Amino acid sequence: MNLEDFLMSVDVETKPPGGLAKTLQALWWDKKGDWDRAHSIAQAISTVQGSAVHAYLHREEGVLWNADYWYRQAGRQRPEITLEEEWRALVTEMLVG
Repeated sequence: MNLEDFLMSVDVETKPPGGLAKTLQALWWDKKGDWDRAHSIAQAISTVQGSAVHAYLHREEGVLWNADYWYRQAGRQRPEITLEEEWRALVTEMLVG
């Protein structure tokens, strides 16, 4: 699956495609507009990538102190790009890795 396929699935499907990693499921639900479901999935992922998605979600929420905590857990700093750019970068990273 590539980014375009992922975006298409958000547009036309009612649930994430089968076989997606939990990180991608969280990002899928976020793009679908269900932040709570995305957050619920992300907070249960105890990996560096899970922490990066969790950080993004708190940044999107506007709770930057919490986002910064999760960025540190992911070994990253809060990026100085738009939320949309970060979302796309995370999806691309998760699709590859």
